[in-house]
Amino acid sequence: MNTVLMAAFGWLVPGGAYLLMRRYVQFAVFAVVVVGAFGAGLALHGGCAWPQSAELAGLDGFTALAFKAGALAKLLAGAPYLLARCFDNSAFFESRLHEQGAALMMMAGVANALAVSGALDLRKERR
Repeated sequence: MNTVLMAAFGWLVPGGAYLLMRRYVQFAVFAVVVVGAFGAGLALHGGCAWPQSAELAGLDGFTALAFKAGALAKLLAGAPYLLARCFDNSAFFESRLHEQGAALMMMAGVANALAVSGALDLRKERR
């Protein structure tokens, strides 16, 4: 299987790279962790929107970069992020609980990136 295709499918479907390798337990674990953390983040009103320039006005360069990196980390969750973006037009900050929700959503993205990385490493070792 092509490495790029495997990585793309692994990004889109949480744990999907393990599914392509027929490692069903790892797939199930990562799918539950990523979808569960992302769903909990949405329940806590973590925003999916990319921070707009008006929301970043007055922030120093590093802080603005940190906000953009957080939005990018959420994107790494794959299909849960894309579905949330399709149904959500909210602002970047939308409630008092947005920080906890955003942290869970970022954690979901990082866990999905780790799943893709782990599957690709395992594939390389098998060769």
